Amino acid sequence: VLVGTALKNKGVQPLLDAVLDYLPSPGEVPNYGLIEKNDEEPIKILLDSTRSDEKCFVALAFKLEAGRFGQLTYMRCYQGMLKKGDTIYNVRTQRKVKIARLVRLHSNNMEDVNEVYAGDIFALFGVDCASGDTFVTDPKSEISLESIYVPDPVVSMAISPANSKDRDNFSKAIARFTKEDPTFHFFFDNDNKETIVSGMGELHLEIYAQRMEREYGCPVNLGKPKVAFRETLVSPCEFDYLHKKQSGGQGQYARVTGILEPLPPNKNTLLEFTDETVGTNVPKQFIPGVRKGYLAMAEKGLLAGHK
Repeated sequence: VLVGTALKNKGVQPLLDAVLDYLPSPGEVPNYGLIEKNDEEPIKILLDSTRSDEKCFVALAFKLEAGRFGQLTYMRCYQGMLKKGDTIYNVRTQRKVKIARLVRLHSNNMEDVNEVYAGDIFALFGVDCASGDTFVTDPKSEISLESIYVPDPVVSMAISPANSKDRDNFSKAIARFTKEDPTFHFFFDNDNKETIVSGMGELHLEIYAQRMEREYGCPVNLGKPKVAFRETLVSPCEFDYLHKKQSGGQGQYARVTGILEPLPPNKNTLLEFTDETVGTNVPKQFIPGVRKGYLAMAEKGLLAGHK
């Protein structure tokens, strides 16, 4: 078990030493590519992790970053060799990219290299892609790689720009960060009218808040999300409603009867509508209107107006 904190720079070096001491080298781990065809089970292909140029180059884009020279795409080579000047193809989009520069990254430093082999992690500039895309040198290759496992977020916080005039920059920053980092998520809570961001910890989200201010000039407020209250039934309730309105001519007449009852605990956040009419006494074309009215009224409870 390894314990550490990135904020205080404690335990980072033992973690890196443990990676070298205990984890297998890339050549010792079998990696598989998938060939997917319509309505068929994907075919698994064992990739060759030998550091040679005998097999077709296959790599996975696993991280995106906006650098000084445009988008920086981090990749890992799983098979074959790539050298400067080669052309690669995005399996998903079929776009081709000519490699003008290959770099290896050491913290904040970049080292230009002429070629990379299976097992190497490297970066390219100016490649328009998404995290999880597969790149190959053979345009006829249909091999795609599974995306690297991304854990579910563990912390969610409400976020909002400190100044309303910064909303455009706020939206740009959120869009860029979610594209760069697959562990950073956001959604808009319609109940409380606030933006929620989720990540791997408070420090993770605080760093992005600092980057918004530093890189986009958009200071933000981070806080606890509001709780969306709900109303629910505690016991069954029967109803029998008669609607009569004389508005000229034949007028309006309708009668609706039914029962409202709570669902089991494992479904207490759901709404269900069941039609139990028998025969043709009630024309079926009226049922969708009753269901629509029920769902519309369930959006605003009788006690405090909660859903």
